[in-house]
Parts: sequence; structure tokens; C-alpha cells
Amino acid sequence: MNIRNIAVIAHVDHGKTTMVDGLLRQSGTFGAHEQVENCAMDSNAQERERGITILSKNTAIRYKDCKINIIDTPGHADFGGEVERVLKMVDGVLLLVDAQEGVMPQTRFVVKKAIGFGLRPIVVVNKIDKPAADPDRVVNEVFDLLVQMDANDRQLDFPIIYASGVNGFAKNKLEDESKDLAPLFEAILQETPPPSGDEANHIQAQVFTLDYDNYVGKIGIARIFNGKLRKNQTLTLVKSDGEKISGRITKLIGFHGLTRMEIDEAAAGDIVAIAGFETIDVGDSLVDPQNPMPLDPLHIEEPTLSVLFAVNDSPLAGTEGKHVTSNKIRDRLEKEMQTNIAMKMQEEGEGRFKVSGRGELQITVLAENMRREGFEFSIGRPEVIVKEENGVKLEPFEHLVIDVPEAFSGAVIEKLGKRKAEMKAMIPMGAGYTRMEFEIPARGLIGLRTQFLTDTKGEGVMNHSFLDYRPFGGAVESRGNGALISMENGEAVAYSIYNLQDRGVIFIKPQDKVYVGMVIGEHTRPNDLDVNPIKGKQLTNMRASGSDDAIKLVPPRELTLESAIEWIDDDEIVEITPKNIRIRKKYLDPNTRKRMSR
Repeated sequence: MNIRNIAVIAHVDHGKTTMVDGLLRQSGTFGAHEQVENCAMDSNAQERERGITILSKNTAIRYKDCKINIIDTPGHADFGGEVERVLKMVDGVLLLVDAQEGVMPQTRFVVKKAIGFGLRPIVVVNKIDKPAADPDRVVNEVFDLLVQMDANDRQLDFPIIYASGVNGFAKNKLEDESKDLAPLFEAILQETPPPSGDEANHIQAQVFTLDYDNYVGKIGIARIFNGKLRKNQTLTLVKSDGEKISGRITKLIGFHGLTRMEIDEAAAGDIVAIAGFETIDVGDSLVDPQNPMPLDPLHIEEPTLSVLFAVNDSPLAGTEGKHVTSNKIRDRLEKEMQTNIAMKMQEEGEGRFKVSGRGELQITVLAENMRREGFEFSIGRPEVIVKEENGVKLEPFEHLVIDVPEAFSGAVIEKLGKRKAEMKAMIPMGAGYTRMEFEIPARGLIGLRTQFLTDTKGEGVMNHSFLDYRPFGGAVESRGNGALISMENGEAVAYSIYNLQDRGVIFIKPQDKVYVGMVIGEHTRPNDLDVNPIKGKQLTNMRASGSDDAIKLVPPRELTLESAIEWIDDDEIVEITPKNIRIRKKYLDPNTRKRMSR
């Protein structure tokens, strides 16, 4: 059978999912009667809202007499673990680069992995319809990047396609006519090698991602490297530690477009989903029981950040959520760990769970999903995972790339200096923008984004990817302002909020419930301040000149999950319920708080 396996890799927002959409539509995979949404591959509600891909997904299209398996990968550094596994399963990659932005940090990360696996990229210069597009500069940037990565001559002689995924056209030369994606289909068929392996050999297949079905349990999505798989066949599952488990394929599932259908057999080179093995995991091999030859286990990147999930124990606990007990929270986190292998969880005492992942975004995506499912819980401040080798403390460092208007570059450099960042390069980008590259401890990135957007009036763009572990760099400056803390239980009153507005930024509105120890705003000064947000106005039966003035309230600062987690300090927790996100102190009683801070 004629098969090609490719992965689509690129930096965030360079148009991977839109391009896969175009390929699906133009290959005739969808019937004329099928209604298809934009970004059809982003199936999860959060992926649609945030406009990003979180999980790698695969689809299959037919072009002429060839089946093309395409895997759409995420672009965010937090989900880098997904990209790395996928690249081992394919024979070629489509490297999308924005015709205006050019090579970005995540482009570097994915290209480095692809070159390491010996894959030759088809470079797609996407978004050439942008007014500030400069395709020639971008092609040179990609070439320089490949040279830096020690690419071989075959990889350096890459084919180039100019395209616009949104408008659904691709062309080999810039001056060609813009009509459809046929040049890209042809490039995939000609430039991607067919899969190696033979269906006459003994079976070898490897799982690269997991799915879960309530009826059949765990499903492993695997690439068949050798041999043939059949339904009801008995196979041996070899785990990464060498343990062998015998099992039977109860369901064999093939892909076509966005649909999955049951099939009876699949041959070497294809990508299929397999059910029937309860303990199946990413990187496991499925082999012939008579002649077991397992493949090398996959390397999965270590988590660099951890957060404490705990049962909500505030005075308002249990009033808004459906699932509030520690057992429910444990079950939900364990279910997440079954399919999300880049995260780890361990129990830390009664009702407390330490969840480790690759970054804040990955952890907030999980927390947001739980909140929508009716869970109520609390989250502490993210902490980086520190290792110790030969008595030296090591912490993770990140490669940070920032694009800002020139006017704001001074303020950004000053803020990053306080966070122990070291500048490596500064390049003028044209159009009044400057690109700066830094190496920074991962601790310095916690809580940076909100401050950065304020400093650059929302025009700055920052991206980062994991570098390596280095010796611990000492203390990093954190939040400069104190908190305004409620000293009463009850409902907030407009009159008292009006009087507190001069003290700082308020997070609550009138009639919001508050309790002792809840943070209701950010103080203008560095110290914490206890305030009373429920004090009403003293009423008398005398008329006075100032008593009937209208109260003018400044709109409160809306707390989102990300902004709350970035804002909190070590002695604070975010309380998350399906209806509200509140910030509170770990110790609600002011006397206990004073005692503990000594």
C-alpha cells in the first residue's frame, strides 16, 4: 500500500492547524454534504477558545492513490513533550514558518528534534499574503538555523513551498499563480520517503500517544514499523522497563479524515489505534510473542514546574462546586495522568497532591478543565523543580525571546535584569520592533507575563523554551505590592469599596461574598493591609450637604486563572470553583498569620 507519514511542526500561531484544514478540504476527504468547522483538528473546547493546539492529533487523507497520515502538533513549549514523541513516528516533516515573523524559539526547538531524528524538512513559508511578509529573509533564516543544528547536505537541500493556509493555496515559486494546494500535495508525495519496514517481517509497533474510551478502556495510537496487525491477534506488550505482558487486540481502529472506523487488519507503515491492553503506555512496543524484538523506549522530557492541588477549605467551601472531596480530586488527577504523560502526580499528605508539568500553561489548562467539570479545589504558587547533583543545587533555565516596540525595550531589560536574566542577542526587526534573546532561570518567568504586557502596553510578544539545568542562581525578585485583606465575613458593600479605591486595585464588586483572610485587592504599597469591605454608611435623620453624592466605582480587576496564579505569593492560595476564582491567604486568621511570618 502506498503510504506517507508526515508531522506538521511550527511555532505557535504559524498556521499548522489551518494548513491541515486546507489539506483535508482539498483532498476530497469530506463529502459535499459534510459541515466542517474551521480548525477542525482543534476538537477540545479550550483549544477553540484559546486558539491553540494542546494535544497532538492525527488524521489521514487520500490523494491520488496514496494515503497520507498527518499528525498536527502543538506549538507551545509547555507541550514540547508531545512534539518529540510524534517525530519518531514519521518519515518527513512539514516545517511551517510565518513569512513575517520568521524563525522563533519554538521553531528552533522542533527543528533541532527533527534534525536529530534524521528527518528532512519540507519548508512551507506560510502567510505570504501578510502585508509585511518577507519570504526571502525567512528562507535564509531557516537555512542558517539548519546550519547551526549541524544538518547534513541532504537536509540542507530542502524543498521550499510558498503558501497561505487561510486562502488555501500553495506554489513552488513566488511568481506562480495562486490557485490551490496541489503543489504541496505533490511535494509531500515526492519529497517524503515511503515508510521503511516490511509486512513479511515479525510484528513491531510502537505507541506514541494515548486515548481513553469509557467502553474499551485505554487506547494506544501506534505506528506499525514491521509486520501486519489483525483484529483478535495475540501480541506481547513490552514496557519501557522490559516487563512483558501478553494480550489480545480487541479493537483495531483506522483513521480517515476526522472519522475513525474499525478495520480488520493493518500493515507496516500505517498508523492505527489499538484497544485491549489495559496497561498500555506511551513508548511501549507491541511485538510478536514468538520472536519479541522491542523498539527503543521513547525519551520523555522531565517536568520543570510543580504546583500543589488541595481540597478547598475556605469558609465558602462546598457551596458552589459539585466535586469537593479529596477522593474525587485524586480520581480526576489520576485519570489525567493516564493519557497525559508529560505530567506527574504524587500525594502529599491528606487531600494534597503535587502535580508537576512543563509550564504554567499546561497546569492551568488542566485546572480550567477541572473547573468546568464542576470541581472545587485550591492551587498554590508554582515552584520550579530543583535537582541536586554532586552536592550542587541545579535549577531549570529557559531560552526567552522577546519582540517589543523599541520605545519599551529599556523597561523590559530593567525588569528582566532583576529576575537574573542574561541578554544574549539584540536584533532590530524593522517596523520599529526589536528582538531580544535572554537566558533566564525558570523561576524568573513565574508571574512575568502580566507585568510584561503592562510594561509594553500589550504590544510585546514573549516566547520561551527549556534549555537545561544549571547551578542555582540565588533569589529572584517577586511581586512588589502587598495585598488588601478582608477582616470581616459577609457581603461587600459599594460604600466601603468606594473608600478603599485609593488604597489600590480592587478585585471584588459590591455584593460579592468575602471572608476573613480573603485577598480583595492589590495594595499600592509593599506591605499587606487588613481592611473592612462590608462596612455600610452611618445613617442619621439629619440632612447634610455631602451625604447624597453618588458613589463612583472603578471597575474591578477581573481575575482569570492565569492572572491569579501568576499574581500570588508564597503565603497565598488561589481558590477555584466552577463560578468564582478567589485569592486568599494560607492562614486566614490574622494572628496566626503574624505568628507564622516571624
